[in-house]
Amino acid sequence: MSEALKKIGKYEIQGELGTGGMGVVYKGWDPAISREVAIKGVNKKALQDGERETVLSRFRREAQAVGRLVHPRIVQIYDFIEDENAAYIIMELVHGKTLAHHLESKDNFGLREISQIITQTLDGIGYAHAQGVVHRDMKSANIMINNDGRVKINDFGIARVDSTTLTRVGDLVGTPSFMSPEQFRGEQIGATTDLYSIGVIAYELLTGRRPFVGSLAAIMHQVVNAIPPKPSTLNPALAPEMDEVLGKVLAKNPADRYQTAAEFSEAFRKAIDASLGVVAPQPAVAAPNGSMLLDAARMLNKNQQPDGVLAGSAESEPDDIDEDSPIFIDTGVKKARLLIVDDEERILTALKSLFRHRYHVFTTTDGNKALDFITRYQMHVIISDQRMPIMLGSELLRRSREISPRSVRILLTGYSDLAAIVGSINDGEVYRFISKPWDNQSLQTIVAEASTIALELADTRTTAIALPEKMKAGVLVIDEDEEVFRVVRELIGGLCPVLYANGADAALDTMGKHEIAVVIADVESSHEKVASMLKLLKQEHPQILSIIATKAKDAELVIDLINQAQVFRILHKPLNVSTMKEQIHSALQRYLTYQQAPELVHAHKVEIPEKVRTSGFAASILRGLALLRG
Repeated sequence: MSEALKKIGKYEIQGELGTGGMGVVYKGWDPAISREVAIKGVNKKALQDGERETVLSRFRREAQAVGRLVHPRIVQIYDFIEDENAAYIIMELVHGKTLAHHLESKDNFGLREISQIITQTLDGIGYAHAQGVVHRDMKSANIMINNDGRVKINDFGIARVDSTTLTRVGDLVGTPSFMSPEQFRGEQIGATTDLYSIGVIAYELLTGRRPFVGSLAAIMHQVVNAIPPKPSTLNPALAPEMDEVLGKVLAKNPADRYQTAAEFSEAFRKAIDASLGVVAPQPAVAAPNGSMLLDAARMLNKNQQPDGVLAGSAESEPDDIDEDSPIFIDTGVKKARLLIVDDEERILTALKSLFRHRYHVFTTTDGNKALDFITRYQMHVIISDQRMPIMLGSELLRRSREISPRSVRILLTGYSDLAAIVGSINDGEVYRFISKPWDNQSLQTIVAEASTIALELADTRTTAIALPEKMKAGVLVIDEDEEVFRVVRELIGGLCPVLYANGADAALDTMGKHEIAVVIADVESSHEKVASMLKLLKQEHPQILSIIATKAKDAELVIDLINQAQVFRILHKPLNVSTMKEQIHSALQRYLTYQQAPELVHAHKVEIPEKVRTSGFAASILRGLALLRG
């Protein structure tokens, strides 16, 4: 490829990032939607005749394999371009380094950090396996770590996609140090092959060396015939449980390994806990009733617990509420359960003291213990700090939402970290963002509201709703610039009406004429009226969902929109088109779910500061909202 290359299709070339497994990787720019991209290219003329079709087939396969995968742990592919001279994959640009680079730089990772790297990797590869994609070349060089610590799996260049016949049994593919016995033998490979390779990565992270080293011939012989040293003999900090876990995942026979990424991830996490001396929680109990939960809480609270172990408070009867208390909880319903996660014991003690007389309260410093607990017991309200060494609060709330979608989630933190705030709503769908130090009365009121909502919705059942071929309710884009409108219309114009307004007044007029399911709006400082409209819209018509698409970096504004407008998602410009489409589809599905179960909108009760309804904009906005269709 020419050094003077300035453009590939519509993508502008801004520089060279390096060389990939099959060619040059460029830094590029998509001018249509103002987005950075990475462009991996293969020069056809530089390939020998005997290898050209094989290399290009594998390159196309990477586009095919990853193009169907949309997951936060996998580098996203946006486009594929091919002409007579070259082929290019246009993909997400990851700001960070490969795990291999960190290891070469002698960066040290603690056991908790290693746990996060491996479990996040398994989260992504498990998703790929569920979609019928086997990576086949998992290695530290193909694991990217973002500057914020998130893992991204890269380079599916030799992946196998179910139903393809491109790769034959007998092909030798992979990177020797990370290859499994069946790869060296040229046998059929599958999901357990990827798990073996991730086991090699884990072994190196934990011990400082790979299981097998030497020349290609020596490595091949050892992988097929030898047993590696037990990890605990190389790192005395490791418990025997880790020897068992890595011994199982590195088994010679694929049938003897963990069969799923989730199974490996859970075992690995428990082995890390054992290595850190964290006591395991009580065994799982099927369908616990109130009495069983009370017994569990008493048992957890009986003795002083080590850090990270859940402690609970669950009195059999609630204490009387003072007459001057601002809190009202319907005594006709059962007592709500609160789970509080914070790495500071003093915070847990203070919050437990504040709430223990009105709720069953459970506390822990360990996010993994919290997730394990909510898989066994229903928690109505989950309150989490953000900056915790074991697991970030936004990650905890994301995963807790997957396990217990009817729980009401609250982020309580002393940091106005914009990325964390955005993550808490996009991934965790938090009910409120509360800053430390908190006001006791305000916090009690919010938790009382959250508990009442959770108790009301705990038994609500809905069926999964697929988007129809055509929807009557539409999407309204509010922005001074029509660029986002054009992108949205291109993405979903065939599914539902996509309408445009350049401000709040035009938006109200449009909503008076058309049924609107989703509003996509910019809320920069000049758009104060739009922000006010979104807050009042959620008060008057909570079934309508709002997505913020903005360049604004104002953390306080974002917190206001979470607490007072219950925005569905927050996306930063320049927009990721794949993410935008995915989130709009999610919002439309949620709108249809609300039609199926209207009581679910109660989970989006908002703060109603007096100034919102008495501002100079409020009267005209409320008049417009009174005329809404739908």
